[in-house]
Amino acid sequence: MKYIQSSKNPIVKQWKKLLTKKERDLTRTYIIEGFHLVEEALKQDGVVQELIVVEGVEVPRTFEAEFITTVSAEVGSLLADTETTQGIFAICRQQEREEDIVESSTFLLLDGLQDPGNIGTIIRTADAAGIDMVVLGKGTVDPYNQKVLRSAQGSHFHLPIVRMDLEELIPELQERGIPVYGTALENGVEYTGVEPAESYALIMGNEGNGMSPHTLEMTDQNLYIPIYGQSESLNVAIAAGILMYHFNQNTPKRV
Repeated sequence: MKYIQSSKNPIVKQWKKLLTKKERDLTRTYIIEGFHLVEEALKQDGVVQELIVVEGVEVPRTFEAEFITTVSAEVGSLLADTETTQGIFAICRQQEREEDIVESSTFLLLDGLQDPGNIGTIIRTADAAGIDMVVLGKGTVDPYNQKVLRSAQGSHFHLPIVRMDLEELIPELQERGIPVYGTALENGVEYTGVEPAESYALIMGNEGNGMSPHTLEMTDQNLYIPIYGQSESLNVAIAAGILMYHFNQNTPKRV
């Protein structure tokens, strides 16, 4: 077991860089923080590359990791992205496998979403609703952003999450006979008028501007959720949850 005391240690500086998207993309790794996320990551073979624990923090016996490094409170404070850190972190390997698309039947596509909290909540809800895959299109926030990870509450380790060009993916899905539904008020139908399906792709657009016009033109049908009160719109994460649960009413539980 290694011990690192100084925050100036080159290894610590490398870990700290993982709080930036540039370094995450370069190394294909990311850092998670907190007992719950670490526990979920450790359940997946080959995901955790290194477990980092602040001295004095007790690690549960169930947390089996091949590489454990103990660090000083100073180092832990440097790595923490929360105000009150639990003192446990893990370096994880990104698992984006586009080949999983072939085995998937239900898809949630995110078109230019910018709010990390929304994206994390959507990923968590997609996991709960039994969606097979979440696809992040161009302009959507990095799924390994710290706020996304915290909001998703470990769902990153439960279902495939990939980044792709939606304009390339949509025709592929349609060729497989998978209907692609957009979300828009104009030229849309109320979502309750579309029957639940065993296979489909649902696209959610940017929080302020909605779906990109080009992507919107590629869909098979566009849907909207009626507003009965005076609010101008629904939060995109809430809207995504309503639609996913509607479509997945007859879908077997994913295990």
